[in-house]
Amino acid sequence: MDALASSTHFHIFTWVVGIVLFLVAAVMANGTKGRKITHMIARLFYVLIVISGALLFFKYSSADAALYGVKFLLGLLTIGMMEMVLVRADKGKSISGVWILFFVFLFATMYLGFKLPVNISWFA
Repeated sequence: MDALASSTHFHIFTWVVGIVLFLVAAVMANGTKGRKITHMIARLFYVLIVISGALLFFKYSSADAALYGVKFLLGLLTIGMMEMVLVRADKGKSISGVWILFFVFLFATMYLGFKLPVNISWFA
């Protein structure tokens, strides 16, 4: 597991694939078999995102524990909003507010992730 926590490559790969799968599932028609399969694969990637993020968190949180903790929480909220969009859409409930929260949490998580010292300093 140390190989997964030594760099951010695996974590970035998992959240890129997870977001793509989420968006693909979100645009598919409700109740189709393809949407259910895509949603289940997306859930697998949510678990991989959390595991790889937790490994990075435990390895690097000593540098700035508060910011890493906030980023971890924002990441969990982002995944929660992704799941809520798909589940609420399946149930026929309104999802416009959840989409807005998803994008707010996603951009906040990405900004903080790119700002923290483990990653490339794009905003310096």
